[in-house]
Amino acid sequence: MSRISVRGFAVASATAVTTVGAVVGVASGNAAQPSDDNFEATAADTTLLADIPAGEQAQVQVSSLAEQADVQAAAADTAAKKSAEESARLRAAKDAEAKKEAADKAAEAEKAAKEKAEKERKEKEAQERASRDSVRDASTFAAQGSYSVADVKAIARQMIPASQFQCFSNIVNHESTWNYRAVNASSGAYGLVQALPGSKMSSAGADWQTNPATQIKWGLNYMNSRYGSPCGAWSFWEANRWY
Repeated sequence: MSRISVRGFAVASATAVTTVGAVVGVASGNAAQPSDDNFEATAADTTLLADIPAGEQAQVQVSSLAEQADVQAAAADTAAKKSAEESARLRAAKDAEAKKEAADKAAEAEKAAKEKAEKERKEKEAQERASRDSVRDASTFAAQGSYSVADVKAIARQMIPASQFQCFSNIVNHESTWNYRAVNASSGAYGLVQALPGSKMSSAGADWQTNPATQIKWGLNYMNSRYGSPCGAWSFWEANRWY
C-alpha cells in the first residue's frame, strides 16, 4: 500500500468542490465566478485528518508513524555512533596512560637497578682498598729459625687481601702443601709458590730460602703482575694445571 499525502488529498478535494460549484452556477443561469488563486494553498495548509475519507485515515496515520520511527531510528543511530566513538576515545586515552605508567615504572626499576649495581661496585672497591691497606709487608715480620704450616698460613693471611686469600691458598696447597722449603726434584722449583728458579725470589728479599714472608711477597707480586690477582692465577692453574 502506497503512502497518501494529506496535502495532496486536500488539493484534490478543493479542486472537486470548485468544479461542482461552477456546474451548479451554469445550471442556474449565473455566470461562473473566478476561483480564488489562494484557494488551493489555503485548502492544502488547513486540511485536517478529519477532511480525509475515513477509509484512508488509517493509511495516513501509519505513514506518519513510520516516518517518525525512521527519524527516531536515525537519531538513535547517530547517538549510538557518538557514544561508541567517545567510549573508544576514552579507552584509547586510558590505554595510553597505562602504557606510559608501565614505561615509567620500568625506567624507574632500571634506574634503581643501575644505582644498586653502582653502589655495590663502589662498596666492593672500598672493601678491596681497605683489605689492601690492612695487609702487612714482609719486612714487618720478625725472622724465625723455623715455621710451622700454621705459622706460614697466619703470615699469608696478614699479607694477602681477604678476597684473594683462598685462591692463593689453593695454588700453594697444590704447589708445596705450605712447605716453604719444598724443592721439586725434577725442575728445581723452590718454596711455597715453587718459583723456577727459586733465585727469582731474591727480588723480594735476600732471605728468600728461609723466610716464608719473603716467598709470599714474591708470589703475590708475580700473580698480580701476570694474572691480575691470585684468583686470576688460580683460574689459569685450574685450566692448565700450572701457572
